[in-house]
Amino acid sequence: MAEPGAWKARLYAGVVERTKAIIAGEPDYVANTANAAAILFHALNYEVPDAAKQGAPLPVNWAGFYFWRASELVLGPFQGKVACIRIKSGRGVCGAALERGAPVVVPDTHAFPGHIACDAASASEIVVPVVVDGAVVALIDLDSVN
Repeated sequence: MAEPGAWKARLYAGVVERTKAIIAGEPDYVANTANAAAILFHALNYEVPDAAKQGAPLPVNWAGFYFWRASELVLGPFQGKVACIRIKSGRGVCGAALERGAPVVVPDTHAFPGHIACDAASASEIVVPVVVDGAVVALIDLDSVN
């Protein structure tokens, strides 16, 4: 019998493998992040076992990127509903991840001080900085209705 949660390792390995394959040889970061957002959104919505979705047919309602531009985060490629276009450093979950330079996992966005509710349906959020040469250049942002 498979280990409980073993599907996660397979899912994430598949996401990494597909992303590496599609961006191989492509230098354009917008094209690459657009495809990465699509891969994440679809994998986390359509490849997750029904039992893990906690009753939500599409548990991830937003998957995308924000790019650091001089003094603020600017919306990049994403999948989901419309999003906040600009976020100042320190504001919301994305701004917190930017300032910390580390991932921020928020199990209850409504309890997070200063949470920016671009989509009121979002109940949890994970933001992971993309670091190049020691500096945060972008963020990967995932929102869930669970």
